[in-house]
Amino acid sequence: MIIKLPENAKKILDTMHKAGFEAYVVGGCVRDALLSREPGDWDITTNALPEDIKKLFKRTVDTGIEHGTVTVLMDKEGYEVTTYRIDGKYEDNRHPSEVTFTKSLTEDMRRRDFTINAMAYNEEEGLIDRFGGIEDLENKLIRCVGEPAERFSEDALRIMRAVRFSAQLDYDIEEKTKEAIKELAPTLSKISAERIQTELVKLLVSGHPEKAQVMYELGITKVILPEFDVCMETSQNNPHHMYNVGEHIIKSLGYVRNDKVLRLTMFLHDIAKPLTITTDDEGVNHFHGHAQLGEKMAHDIFRRLKFDRNTMDRVCNLIKYHDDRFPATAKNVRRTMNRVGEDEFPFLLDVKYADTMAQSEYYREEKLKNIEDSRALYENIKKEGECVSLKKLAVNGKDLIALGVTPGKQIGEVLGAMLEDVIDEPSHNTKEYLLDSEQLKKFF
Repeated sequence: MIIKLPENAKKILDTMHKAGFEAYVVGGCVRDALLSREPGDWDITTNALPEDIKKLFKRTVDTGIEHGTVTVLMDKEGYEVTTYRIDGKYEDNRHPSEVTFTKSLTEDMRRRDFTINAMAYNEEEGLIDRFGGIEDLENKLIRCVGEPAERFSEDALRIMRAVRFSAQLDYDIEEKTKEAIKELAPTLSKISAERIQTELVKLLVSGHPEKAQVMYELGITKVILPEFDVCMETSQNNPHHMYNVGEHIIKSLGYVRNDKVLRLTMFLHDIAKPLTITTDDEGVNHFHGHAQLGEKMAHDIFRRLKFDRNTMDRVCNLIKYHDDRFPATAKNVRRTMNRVGEDEFPFLLDVKYADTMAQSEYYREEKLKNIEDSRALYENIKKEGECVSLKKLAVNGKDLIALGVTPGKQIGEVLGAMLEDVIDEPSHNTKEYLLDSEQLKKFF
């Protein structure tokens, strides 16, 4: 098998070979190249020690020298070059207490997580695959190198990486590897929230976000997102639905494009349904207020998983309004744009579409027609430049002060009243109309 290497990677390998050292590209870049995917990084492994690497290349950075990693800089590109190593005991389910350098490529690859990530390559020797990585690529299987329980005990984050790779590649997880995940999932509690968040997002924005259900089946969400487990155990029992809450969430993920905010919104949009369930006299379940409570719960989850503020605010906003229902009229669309945000409104329609497609067929055509009509109205409102927020209002605070209004709370109230009037009737958005003495009376 031939892998086309970047020119700078070839230069590094050639330089090391000429100096008498072994050197290979290794890990994920080899996997991706074999799958005809564009590798994000080209990592290199070698029997050269860090000090040898630094002598061979003019520009290097000690990015992880205590673990044998030196970054070699070439033409503004960085290549991590790591000495073959054997990891010592893992005392925190994440990092080895020490590393020992070795001269054996096989020993180095033996410590890696999955067989498909434990292959090496250079142009002289070709592909080095000592743990069945090629076979597992052909069988579309995620399998640990060696004993799964050992690999997951060394680094519990590998538990989430297994499901993430499964979602990115649309592979199954090998049975023995699955059993070890079930057994060791509780050790994820020792992993930092930031690391959990990163893997969760990578899974959700993959080509197969429905694999998130595997996290529930293997006991992962019980540790990192127990709120989701309750959803998987909550029946909807409503003509608008054909799945339980958790299954509906999983189905909805497949109906939005690959966007971080949209996928996170769908994953959490009904998270509060189990806490708001009521059953009427006819045995039908209802979930009044789940969107508002869901916003609060999602906020807490985002804080717990150390998400950035922008992502948290945008997703929580969409969750808050995801269940708002309004007839498709220009006035209603302008009002909703004002509440949700002009730029966020199309995202809200995407959420509503995914939500609808993951429900039963009861009134589905009518719901989809409403979404389609609302989108057309939105596009026209944007095209016409109609006012839906204070920034486009023809009047501002300075205009009111010039009329003698005392600066303070009253100015905000008057501008708010003007905006409501303009949202209902866009033609009113002129200074002449809004500052007309007769019209001003109704704004105070």
